[in-house]
Amino acid sequence: MTSIISEIKNLSGNTKGIFFLLFFRTSAYIAKRKLLRILFFWFRVLYKFIIQWNLGIDIPDTVKIGKNFRVYHGMGLVIHENTVIGEHVTLRHNTTIGLKKENGKAPLIGNNVDIGANAVIIGEIKIGDNSIVAAGSVVISDIPSNVIVAGNPARIVKELCV
Repeated sequence: MTSIISEIKNLSGNTKGIFFLLFFRTSAYIAKRKLLRILFFWFRVLYKFIIQWNLGIDIPDTVKIGKNFRVYHGMGLVIHENTVIGEHVTLRHNTTIGLKKENGKAPLIGNNVDIGANAVIIGEIKIGDNSIVAAGSVVISDIPSNVIVAGNPARIVKELCV
């Protein structure tokens, strides 16, 4: 419970982000428990209808997302269900995180990663901790920790001091 409260405080002023986060965390909690999946199937349907269809935030409730996840704007945000997202990650609108080929593996996003609008991250890749993916970047290979990447394909444009 304290984790949810800290996430809400972290999203202060971002009403859509708070709304999404509360729906996502509740639906994800239900999805992990067989009895709750049966009793509250209607909530998961509501999640799909409101969040995925109406808000255009296509993040299945089975995605593993760490604490203090932030979504800004959200529209056009698509994440494959097998993606793993670390803690303190920020995503912006029109971002796609998914598979490079059918039956492939999904990306692994580290902790403290900031992903700009219109970014595409595809394939069996890892985005290192404390990294920034610039807006409009296309990431198709591993990104080390503590860097800023930009471009198509994304390349390191700056190393960050930590």
